[in-house]
Amino acid sequence: MNTPSPTTRHKQLVQLILDVATQRLDLQLPDGTTSSYPVSTSKFGLGSEEGSFRTPTGHFRIYAKFGENSPAWMGFKGRKPTGVIASPGGEEDLILSRILWLEGLDPENSNTRDRYIYIHGTNQEDLIGTPASHGCIRLRNNQMIELFDLVEEGTPLLIKA
Repeated sequence: MNTPSPTTRHKQLVQLILDVATQRLDLQLPDGTTSSYPVSTSKFGLGSEEGSFRTPTGHFRIYAKFGENSPAWMGFKGRKPTGVIASPGGEEDLILSRILWLEGLDPENSNTRDRYIYIHGTNQEDLIGTPASHGCIRLRNNQMIELFDLVEEGTPLLIKA
């Protein structure tokens, strides 16, 4: 059986669904194929309040993508690569490998883009599967790169409690 190339598969994409309760992000294709990724959402809980460091819920779309062709574990500041490859661990909540910047589509989460809520790689891969971020959605770096290659700007995302 032939596996579709990332280009072929990403044209078929239906949506992303993140279940905060299970800390899983599912990529659903129209042919019924699903890929599932463990994630880490906010350790401060759910919400859309400015400065809350919480993960928003509701309907979103991928507003912009950053980091194409950057090496795994590349650090980002202001959505630009720093030139520094991070090491695993540490207390700092680093943004690594790739960035999918989210835009809220519901009135209650319409400030998501201004809050700089991303899906991104992390230096704290050991915490994936538990709420540990500062509001963003973290993935393991190799899975972040895989997901990045499978989605386009405009891809819908549902984040549910």
